[in-house]
Amino acid sequence: MSQQPTDSLSSFEIFAACAPGLEGYLLAEIEEAKFADIKRMRGGISFTGGWPEVWRANLTLRGASKILARIVGFRAFHLAQLDKRSRKFPWGQYLTSGHKVKVEVVTNRKSKIYHAGAAIERIERAITEEFGSPIATSMDEAEIIIKTRIDDNNVMFSIDTSGIGLHKRGHKQAMGKAPLRETMAALLLRSCGYTGNEPVMDPMCGSGTLIIEAAEIARTLMPGRTRRFSFEKLASYDADIIEDMKKNWMNAETDQKFYGSDRNVNVIRMANENAARSGVDDICEFRPIPISAIVRPEGPPGLVVVNPPYGERVGKKKDLVALYTAFGDVMRERFTGWRVGMVTSDMNLAKETQLPWQPLSPPIAHGGLKVRFFHTKPL
Repeated sequence: MSQQPTDSLSSFEIFAACAPGLEGYLLAEIEEAKFADIKRMRGGISFTGGWPEVWRANLTLRGASKILARIVGFRAFHLAQLDKRSRKFPWGQYLTSGHKVKVEVVTNRKSKIYHAGAAIERIERAITEEFGSPIATSMDEAEIIIKTRIDDNNVMFSIDTSGIGLHKRGHKQAMGKAPLRETMAALLLRSCGYTGNEPVMDPMCGSGTLIIEAAEIARTLMPGRTRRFSFEKLASYDADIIEDMKKNWMNAETDQKFYGSDRNVNVIRMANENAARSGVDDICEFRPIPISAIVRPEGPPGLVVVNPPYGERVGKKKDLVALYTAFGDVMRERFTGWRVGMVTSDMNLAKETQLPWQPLSPPIAHGGLKVRFFHTKPL
C-alpha cells in the first residue's frame, strides 16, 4: 500500500466510527446524507470526500461517534523505516504549530512492527523534530490525535477530526446514573423507524436523552451546531465555509409533542434543563411520575422508547423483574396502536415485558456490556 498524502482539495477516505453492532443503522444515515463511495466496515462506515465532507460529517451525523480522516498509507517493515517515512511526511500540510499532538498506535502480529509503544515514540519524535509540534503527555491533554494502524506491514495515519466524542452535543450538562449516549439514542430511534413525524414518550427518561434527541430530529436541528471540533485546529480549517454550512442548514417546524417521565424528581429537573439548552423545551414535557401512573397522550399513536436499568450498573436484576413486567402491562393495556422500542443487555428481563418483540438486532458494544435494540410493531 502506497498512497500520496492528500491536500485540502483532494478526495480521500473518511471513516465514521460507531460501536460494533450499530454499523447498519449508521450506514442508513450516511446513505441518506448522500456521501460518496460508502462502504460498511467493522466498527463504522467509510466514504470518500474532501475536508468539506469531513466538516459536514462532524456537524450533521447523529449516529457517528468519531470522524477520522485517512491522510496517508505506506509500507513499513521495521522501526527505522517507520521513522524515516514519518520524518518525510508533510505534517505542515495538516497540522498547525502550537497545538499539542498525541499519537495512538494499534498493531498486530501480522506486522514486523508489533511494539506499539516503540512505534508511538518514533512517530511522535518525527512530528516534534521535523515540524515542531509539542507532544501531549496524555490523550486528555492532546488537541490533535493521530491514530495509526499497522496491519500486515501497512501503516495508515488518520486524524481524529472530532476531538471529544460526537455524542457530546454540548447541551446535556446534567446527567443521571448510567446515561445513554446521544449517538446511541439517535440510532435506537432509527432502528424503531422513527423519522420525526410522530409523538414520542419515554417513561424512564432519566436526564431526557431519548426525548431530546427525538425532538431535535423532528426539528431537523444540526447536532453539532454549538460544539467545538479538533478539525478547527488543522491547517485545512475554513471558518467561513463552516459558518455557511450552519447558515444554510434548514430547520423544520413540527407540531409533534414529546413526553418524558421518571419517578426521580431530580432527573426530571435535569431533563428540563437539558431540553432548554437544546432549544426544544417548548415541545417537550417532563413529569415526575412512576410507570404505573403514565397515561397515553391525546392524539395519534406514536413511539414509546426506553433505556431501562439493566441490573449491571443501576439496581439489581432480581429487583427489576417487577419494573419490566409493569412496563409491559402498561404498554399492552394503555398504548394500543403505539410501537415500543427498548435497549437492554438482559434477554430475560426483555421477555418479562411479554411484548411482541421483532427479530433482534445484533449485539452492540456499550460501556463494557453487550446490549440489543428491541422493538415492536404497533400494539
